[in-house]
Amino acid sequence: MPDPNTVSLAGIHVFGVRHLSPGGAWHLRQFLDQVRPRLVLIEGLADADGLIPDVTRKDTQPPIAILAYTSTLPVRTLVYPFARYSPEYQALVWAKENKAQASFIDLPSDVFLALPDTREIPPPEPPTPEEEDEPEEDAEDPAAENPEDEIISADMLADAEIPVSVYQRYANEAGEPDYETYWERRFEHNTSPDAYRHAVFQFGLGVRELAVETQLSFAENLVREAYMRRRIQEAIAAGCPADRIVVIVGAYHAPVLTDDHPAMTDQELASLPRRESQLTLMPYSYFRLSSQSGYGAGNHAPAYFELLWDALAENQLPGLPAHYLSLVARDLREQGTHRSTAEVIEGVRLARTLSAMKDGLAPTLHDLRDSAVTLIGHGQPSVVDEALARVDVGTSIGKLPRGVSKTSIQDDFDRELERLKLTKYRSTVKQDLVLDLRENRRVKTQEAAFLDLNRSYFLHRLRVLDIGFALPARSQQLSTTWGENWQVQWSPECEIRLVEAVLLGETVELATAYRFKTRLDQCQSVDTAAENVRDACTCGMLDAMEQARQRLQHLAASTTDFASIAHAAYQLMQVVRYGDVRQFDASPLIPLIETLFVQAALALPGASHCDNETARSLVTAMNDLEQVALEFHQQIDEPLWIDKLHELSNADDRNPLLSGYACSILLERSLIENTDLAKEVSRRLSPGIAADLGAGWFEGLAQRNRYALLARQSLWEQLAEYVTSLEEDEFRRALVFLRRAFGGFSPAEKRHISENLGQHWGFEDDAISELIEAPLSEEEEATLEDLNDFDFDDL
Repeated sequence: MPDPNTVSLAGIHVFGVRHLSPGGAWHLRQFLDQVRPRLVLIEGLADADGLIPDVTRKDTQPPIAILAYTSTLPVRTLVYPFARYSPEYQALVWAKENKAQASFIDLPSDVFLALPDTREIPPPEPPTPEEEDEPEEDAEDPAAENPEDEIISADMLADAEIPVSVYQRYANEAGEPDYETYWERRFEHNTSPDAYRHAVFQFGLGVRELAVETQLSFAENLVREAYMRRRIQEAIAAGCPADRIVVIVGAYHAPVLTDDHPAMTDQELASLPRRESQLTLMPYSYFRLSSQSGYGAGNHAPAYFELLWDALAENQLPGLPAHYLSLVARDLREQGTHRSTAEVIEGVRLARTLSAMKDGLAPTLHDLRDSAVTLIGHGQPSVVDEALARVDVGTSIGKLPRGVSKTSIQDDFDRELERLKLTKYRSTVKQDLVLDLRENRRVKTQEAAFLDLNRSYFLHRLRVLDIGFALPARSQQLSTTWGENWQVQWSPECEIRLVEAVLLGETVELATAYRFKTRLDQCQSVDTAAENVRDACTCGMLDAMEQARQRLQHLAASTTDFASIAHAAYQLMQVVRYGDVRQFDASPLIPLIETLFVQAALALPGASHCDNETARSLVTAMNDLEQVALEFHQQIDEPLWIDKLHELSNADDRNPLLSGYACSILLERSLIENTDLAKEVSRRLSPGIAADLGAGWFEGLAQRNRYALLARQSLWEQLAEYVTSLEEDEFRRALVFLRRAFGGFSPAEKRHISENLGQHWGFEDDAISELIEAPLSEEEEATLEDLNDFDFDDL
């Protein structure tokens, strides 16, 4: 076998493409039919050749992607997507159909994933005329001199193209609104033989020149290209004639796969940084493809470009505008907005006219969208925006057949979906899933009886692993412990997260257990430990729950933070409430709740020395502890809690908001007589008390049991007299608190307050109703508008 470093690249066929180009894929297949190569070399991860048979399997349905990920933490991933109309995918399919060999020739994944860990080197300076005239053997590749210094930026990992700004300059020069339109008008619709290959080659030359001028040529590209030249030389040295090789790369790389540029040496290859990596295939989605339109490689309308691919393949390109606009009109009809066939016909005519004004061969997507807005949307973009988005992007998601190479956790995930009858929810369309965790006594098997409970365990485990397949949704019955609502939607991001989780464990359950262990090792507060107890409970992982309980018990011995303790007690209360329906014994948690409750009650008075911002968080904590007291009144020290509430309610040196809230809890428990409440209101809302203190106390009082407050006429009389007694400056300060206090009242409650105040001022009930229901005068409307625009927080 000849020395690869001495092999010439002369005679190979290089075909430059855009990586998601239906025109490129169509022309490429024509070119392959003409050349009939023995070997097809494709820009892609060199160590991914083992996945090619699965990519081209009969049951594989693009969009799919090759996913590379590191085998150690921190996890880094690379995604190489394929649509049905990707030139690379069609090249692989052609090779299989024609019994040719196909191989990837870009840097292997372990190098790609290691490059971001090295420093970035400056872009090379443009050569001087003297340097350009020097013999080739004196010109050194900067990447070859110090390959260990190379870097690929995180944004450039997914593709080899140059940033958007370079491409936008081409669009600007051509008078196009964006690069997508520029590319489509000049490359996608031209079906002349070999036109695409020659035009893209010249385009690649131009981009490289522009990249040097704008300092956008990174050494990473030099390294990749040197490696690709090395792989081509190896293929020729192995016995394949150069003229029987077709090389498919991005347009930027196509011009430099020649003997004019050196290939990577053994020493340079050995010096490249590496991180241990693994590869797998994953389903992808058109939605995700549409969000990767940067760097000249993606497209923002993958479903539209599939229509373009089908039109090219079926020799029906002239019919594409009518097909596209018909789909837009059909979508509008399905949504309840009628559009006629005549509007579609006129839209096609307008699109062709717009294209002709740009000397185009056929309307571009930009022309079609403008026509849709004008004729089908009647000039209103909002009418057709959603329909255009659905037709342009689509909801397609790829599919991989059984037996395709996957990680162990992906296989486990698929098995769980099938076992739990959740396979139909693996869709890019968001769906609602309602679970009833109670035993279903109408079925025969244990598995079927607790199907929804096991579904809940599985979905909560995915939540803990940050795999966003299912997200909890708000339930109409907030107090129900046996019901759960979820919103389920699959995405490529979920697949990536799932693959990353394999480093935590080989199955979803093992990975979740490891995540709990990591969280507990880092846990330093009782409320976080209690949340772990609750999470472990909802995940059905009793060992993890016991570990979290022990951690919580250890932290509780040295904690005095009222808010954290109250929240921890509340979380444990929720776990105990789940006990029966989730089939576990919650009794070991009761003593811990009792201990936490006593600690929180004792910590309340001291915590009440605080500012108003802190007080608002403590109100939530007091509410949590009150719920615990009501739920476990027979187990906890309720007299201690009530005593501390009285202490806070009567205190003048604590935050007034918290004192008012303590009073409201006691009032709700019927532990304050009307006469005592009247005295307290009179004392708190007296002219001698600072306005912010009095109004702050009332704000706390008004946050609970509003119906009881509304029924106490004496309270509103005292409030009215209090407000009347305030000087202007005091009134302005009090207004902030009073506005906040009444902000949560319903319209009916506010009307009731108005009636109470009206009675105090001597109005009859009928007169009050007449005044309330009367339309506002112009002066009153102007005053109300001024109040709505007023910044109360600036007082």
